Amino acid sequence: MSESDTYRFQVNLSGMINILSNHLYSNPKVFLREVLQNAVDAVTARSQQDPTYQGSIHLELTGTGAGSTLMIEDDGIGLTREDVHEFLAMIGQSSKRGGADAFTQETSFIGRFGIGLLSCFMVSDEIVMVTQSAKGGKALEWRGNPDGTYHIRELETELSPGTKVYLRCKPDCEMYYESELLQQWIYDYGALLPYPITFRDGQTQRIVNDQRPLWLDDPERARGHREEVLQLGQRLLGEKFQDYIPLKTASGRTGGIAFILPHSVNLNVKKSNRVYLKYMLVSEKAENILPDWAFFVKSIIWTDELQPTASREHFYENEKLEQVRQELGDSIRAELLRMAEYDPDRLQRIIQLHALSMKALAVEDISFFQIIYRWLPFETTYGRRKVHELMADGQKMYYTTSLDEYRQITHVASAQSLLVVNGGYVYDAELIALLPEVCAEAQTERLIPEDVSLAFTDITADERKQYYEAVRYADVALQRFRCQIQLKRFKPEDLPALFTLSQEASDLRSIETSKSVSPLALTSVLQSLSSSLQESAYSTLYLNINNSVVERIFQAKNESMIVVAIEMLYVNALMMGHYPMNRQEMQVLNQGIVRFLDWGLSANNDQGGHTE
Repeated sequence: MSESDTYRFQVNLSGMINILSNHLYSNPKVFLREVLQNAVDAVTARSQQDPTYQGSIHLELTGTGAGSTLMIEDDGIGLTREDVHEFLAMIGQSSKRGGADAFTQETSFIGRFGIGLLSCFMVSDEIVMVTQSAKGGKALEWRGNPDGTYHIRELETELSPGTKVYLRCKPDCEMYYESELLQQWIYDYGALLPYPITFRDGQTQRIVNDQRPLWLDDPERARGHREEVLQLGQRLLGEKFQDYIPLKTASGRTGGIAFILPHSVNLNVKKSNRVYLKYMLVSEKAENILPDWAFFVKSIIWTDELQPTASREHFYENEKLEQVRQELGDSIRAELLRMAEYDPDRLQRIIQLHALSMKALAVEDISFFQIIYRWLPFETTYGRRKVHELMADGQKMYYTTSLDEYRQITHVASAQSLLVVNGGYVYDAELIALLPEVCAEAQTERLIPEDVSLAFTDITADERKQYYEAVRYADVALQRFRCQIQLKRFKPEDLPALFTLSQEASDLRSIETSKSVSPLALTSVLQSLSSSLQESAYSTLYLNINNSVVERIFQAKNESMIVVAIEMLYVNALMMGHYPMNRQEMQVLNQGIVRFLDWGLSANNDQGGHTE
C-alpha cells in the first residue's frame, strides 16, 4: 500500500484580503457599516457584563481630501492581546463565538463572520487600532496591512476601556471622507441604533441619530405618532408619504412600517425595502422580505431573527425568512381589512391608486376579495367602473380572458348593450369569474367572439339567393387566409365587418407569424406544429349587410372589384381587432389601395374624355 502525504493549503493572504474587501461588498461605503457594527457589538458586550453601563460611539474627521483621517471610537469591551491574535488574525473567526455553529446560531451581536474590519482596506491602505480591554491589562496598538501582515505594540499608558480605529484616506477614495456624505451614511446605517452616535468635523459636533423613534419596540404605537413616522419615512426612503401600515410578526422579533406609495407602480417594478438587523442597516433594497403582491409599499423593517449572508447585505432564503415574509404580509392584509370595516374611505383611496396590488392580494385571499370587491375597478363596455356600479342594474357581467377577445367584440357588444368586462389585464378575468362566490347577486359568464355572433340576424332566403355569387367570390378570395365569409345583420350599423377566430385558428396564426421571423432550424418545427392545425383552424369574417359599404359591395357586378373590396374589409377587420398582420396581409392592404386608386384615376380619365 502506497504511503500518502498530507499538505496544507497555501493561502495568499494579500489576495484573500483583496477578494474579501473589494468583491464581497457591493459598495466601498459599507466599510462605515462594518466599523459601526464592531463598535455596537463592543458596546453590547460590555453592557451585558455591566447592566448599569451606558455606551456611546464617536466618529471624528480630520484633514481634507487625500490628507483626511477618520477615527471611530467606542467605549465598549475592548480587546486583549489574545483577542487580537484570535479575532483579527484569523479570517472567518468571529469574536462573538459560541459553539460549533457560531455562524448560524442566534446571537445578540450583529457581526458573526470576523471579516468586517477587512472592508476598511477598500478606503485605507492601513488600519490602526488602539484598544483597552475592560478586563484590564495594557493598552494595545494594532496596525494591519492589506498584504496580510500586522504589528502589535503595547502602550505604556493605561487607557479607558474601549477601541479607536484610525483610517487614513487611500488614493482616489476622497469621496468616502467627505463630511456631508459621511454624516448621511452614518445616519442611514445607524438611525435606529440604541446608542448615541456623535460625529465631529473640525469645530462642529452633533449626535447623528438623536431622533431615534421610541415606538421601535412596538410598531403598533406608531399609529399615535403620524407626523414623526412620515418624516422618518421621507428621510430614510426619500419620498413624501401620506399613509402607512405598522408591521409586526407574531413573535414581535421583526417589525416595521410599510409606507404606502403616493403614486401607482408597475407590477414588475423592483421592490425597495430597507431592512435593519438588530437596528443596523443591512440592505437598502431588499426584494424578498415582503410578499410579491406588496409592491405598493416601501418599508422600513427591523429584525433580530433572520440570518444574514457574509456580506450582511442580504438574508438567507430559508424557512425563517419565509415565515417572516408571510407574517409581515398578514400584517398588511389585516390592516386593509380593518380599514374596510372602520375607515372605508381611506381604503378606497388606496385601491384607487393601487388597484393592481389589491387585485393580486384578492386573488390570493378570497376572504379579502369578499371585503373589497365592491370597490375594485374594471375596464368594461360601459367604461371604467367599480364592481358596485356594474351591479347596480342587476345585469349579467360577461368577461373575456384576453385583450384580443375584448377588442374583437367591444364595438358589437356595446351596440347590443352587453356588459362585457375586459379580462385581458392581469387578475381581472380570474376575479370576475370568482365574483359569484363572494356575492350571491353577481352573475358572470365567460364570453368569446363566437358567442357575440349568435346575436346576429340571418339574412333572408331571398337575400341569400341574391348575394350567392358575390358571397362565393368573397369566400374564394379569403381561402388563402383560411377565413370563411358569413353575411349577417348586426349592430352597430357603422361597423362593416367583425373578424373572429377559434382557439385553433389563433394558435395557427401565431405559429405562421413566428415562422416568418424565425431561423431555419426553428421554422421546420413550427411547420410541423402548423400542419396539425390546418384542417380545423378556420377563422370567420362576419359582414354586416346593414352597413352601406357592405351593401354596395354585394350589389356590384364587377367580380374583381368585389374580391379586392372583400380583401380590404378583411385587413380592416384585422386592424379593428388589433391583430398583427403578416407579410401577405400587408401586401393585400397595399395592393388594394393601389387598385382603388387605379380605378378612380381610370374613371376620371374616362369621364374627362367623354366631356371633350
